[in-house]
Amino acid sequence: MTGTTAMRQWLNEPAVWEADDTTLTLVTENVTDFWRRTFYGFIRDTGHAWLQPVVGDFSASVTVSADYQALYDQAGIMLRIDETCWIKAGIEFTDGMMHFSTVVTRDVSDWSVIPLAAATPETQVSIRLTRHDDAVRIQFHLGDEKWQMARLCPFSSADAMVGITACTPERAGLRVRFDGFEVGPAISRNLHD
Repeated sequence: MTGTTAMRQWLNEPAVWEADDTTLTLVTENVTDFWRRTFYGFIRDTGHAWLQPVVGDFSASVTVSADYQALYDQAGIMLRIDETCWIKAGIEFTDGMMHFSTVVTRDVSDWSVIPLAAATPETQVSIRLTRHDDAVRIQFHLGDEKWQMARLCPFSSADAMVGITACTPERAGLRVRFDGFEVGPAISRNLHD
C-alpha cells in the first residue's frame, strides 16, 4: 500500500481490520452500503472506506479477494468527493455469481454490472481507476489477463479522496483482502492499447 497510513482515514471504520505495507484485510459490519435513492428510494452512506487525499489526474489500483456469498457482498475501490458525489467499482455478488460492478453517484446513484461467469471466490480481481480532468476510466482484470475497460464516465475534477471500500448490505462478516493498493500518475489517455 503506497503512501503512509497516516495519510489515510476511515469512513465508517470496521471493528476488525489490519494493515501493513502491502495488504489490508477487514471484516464488514452488518448492513453496510453506499447508495443514493435510485430505484430503491433510500440513502446509505454506511459502507467501509479507507481513503486518502488525491488532487488532479491520477491512477489508483488494487487487487481484491473475498469469499463472496450473500446478495450484494462487494469490495473494490472508491473515489469520493462527498456523500453526494462518489464512485465505487469492484466485485459485487448478485444473482448467484460475481460481477464487476460500478456505481457512479452524482446526487443519485446508477449501477452497471459485467457478469464474471468464470470467476470463483478464490479469483483475484485487479481494479484500476484513472481520472483525466473531468472524466474517470474504470478497468479490471482477472488473474494475469489484460486490463479491460468497464466504464468511462464524466466526474468532477475537484480534490477528492481515493481508496478501498467494502460493503455487505444484507449481512455482516465478509472478510476481504486488498493487496498492493497504490496511487500514482495517470496512465495514458489511449483507450485502445
